[in-house]
Amino acid sequence: MSGTPEGPVHPEPAETHTAEPALTERHTGREEAELRDYRAAFRVARLAMALVDRDGVVVAANDSLGALLGTEAGALREQAAADLVDLASDGRTWHAYREVLRGRRSRFRCTRRLKHADGRSLWAEVTVAPVPGDRRVLLSIADISDRRELQARLRHLQMHDPVTRLPNRTLFFERLAAALEEPAAPREPHESYESYESYGYGRTGRIGLCYIDLDGFKAVNDTLGHRVGDRLLAAVAGRLTECADSDGYTRGGGHLVARLGGDEFAILVEDSTGTEQLTDLARSVLDALQEPFDLAGQRLSVSASIGVVERSGRGTTATALMQAADTTLYWAKADGKARWTLFDPERNAHRMTRQALSSTLRPAVEDGEFALEYQPLVDLADGAVRGVEALVRWHHPQFGPLPPNRFIGIAEEDGSIVELGRWILRTACRQARQWQKDHPRERPLFVSVNVAVRQVWDSDLVADVAGILAETGLAPHLLQLELTESAVMGSAGRPLQALQALSDMGVRIAIDDFGTGYSNLAYLSRLPVSVLKLDGSFVRGFQDEEHANAADELIVEALVRLAHRLGLTVTAECVETAGQASRLRRIGCDTGQGWLYSRAVTPERIAELIGTEPLPA
Repeated sequence: MSGTPEGPVHPEPAETHTAEPALTERHTGREEAELRDYRAAFRVARLAMALVDRDGVVVAANDSLGALLGTEAGALREQAAADLVDLASDGRTWHAYREVLRGRRSRFRCTRRLKHADGRSLWAEVTVAPVPGDRRVLLSIADISDRRELQARLRHLQMHDPVTRLPNRTLFFERLAAALEEPAAPREPHESYESYESYGYGRTGRIGLCYIDLDGFKAVNDTLGHRVGDRLLAAVAGRLTECADSDGYTRGGGHLVARLGGDEFAILVEDSTGTEQLTDLARSVLDALQEPFDLAGQRLSVSASIGVVERSGRGTTATALMQAADTTLYWAKADGKARWTLFDPERNAHRMTRQALSSTLRPAVEDGEFALEYQPLVDLADGAVRGVEALVRWHHPQFGPLPPNRFIGIAEEDGSIVELGRWILRTACRQARQWQKDHPRERPLFVSVNVAVRQVWDSDLVADVAGILAETGLAPHLLQLELTESAVMGSAGRPLQALQALSDMGVRIAIDDFGTGYSNLAYLSRLPVSVLKLDGSFVRGFQDEEHANAADELIVEALVRLAHRLGLTVTAECVETAGQASRLRRIGCDTGQGWLYSRAVTPERIAELIGTEPLPA
């Protein structure tokens, strides 16, 4: 044996040194093969792609990208990628693209409309993302034109009315909202609209709307059927479109004509030049619709009501504009149809006030916001105060003191007159009884209270009166109920029974404003009436002493004589001068009421008049 000592066998350094290069060569070869595969896939991929360096310059482009843009792939090298796919057209997209190039963002995607070399347009979805392990980024573009076209078709179906092919309510409000969001172009005060437009501006900052509703369209559907009705709607849509397209004020792309539903249409005028443009357009619409329609041998005529609104777009919302248009359309209908009506802020304020009063009227009775004032009824023979008329006032927390003509009509419409009338009746009877208690030696005053027809129909007026008289202790003959002539004349059934029952109870019934309604004199003999109150228009004819109207005096004298022959007394309203009082007294009128004697005053002032010297007669 040799003398070599045993021990661990260590590989020779040379062997270890020669093994590493072989491994490295194998690894490098695999990467090169993969890179060749990537390059081959890049070149033949159906997805359009480009390799872009960190400066945004195209390093390589595949054939699909060249075909998409209508050029050779090699011709795209060294070009700015942002220019090829329009990435610099808006600031947000440009910023996102630059962030990816700088490595501060992983990827971003956007949709762009591109131009092919042959001039046609196409829609593309552009994606920019870093290449793993590389400083470059990959730009990929997918042609989505077919998808966009399908989406456009679906949107058109969704946004248009199938009967008239006009934009529908959804598209109308979308366009309206967009119009209100766009600001007006700057214009100096001295510049005319023409010079303003010549500088390239196109916006006035104003907006107009014609809100159109066909008059009597339901009758067409009901009598001729929905097929004819649809044909009529389509024909109307055509004429509206012609009116909008032929508007002499039209700037740019014209006006939007839309069907909002049923027989309602709208013409939206963006960048309107003022109310004259809108009213001229409304007139042309009315003229166009007045021409008869020939629908497959069926000849039809139709009219329309149009609400017209024109205002500055600044500070206006779509909701506010449509509310104004709807209100104005209602006015056009209420004013007689077949017409246009321009929005009136003052009229609208009155309407809003009515709505505010209507919504607060019922709780106002419970909250004690009402009070009564009393106007004396004076004996024309001796000037003594014989009675008073109770007149209600509303001390509104927002609008201040309101006379009856501001809210009684509203109360009659919504039915709150029943509750309010009951409160007036109870308060007046209680006050009359209190005067009687405070002045037991004086002749008691009767109190006259106005009653609305709805109180007779919607409540048991007889029971209410009986209960209140019992509650307050006022004698029935000291209560007088006033109803208007139009409410009493021709009464039958329940109203006549109620009046008769009240008269049998001892309550006096007066016809207010006599001479302005039916004036059915023969009917007076069959009504349980005690008093006629002549309307103030007769008395005003007595004002001019030098040029007295003999006809007025003859009419009043005839009415007084007729009333007396029927056993009725006569009260003249609106007596303002001593001359009027003298002539009424000479004619034989019994009682006078008006500013000559007193305006409506508080209960305390009436108490001061009881037992004093007679008022001037």
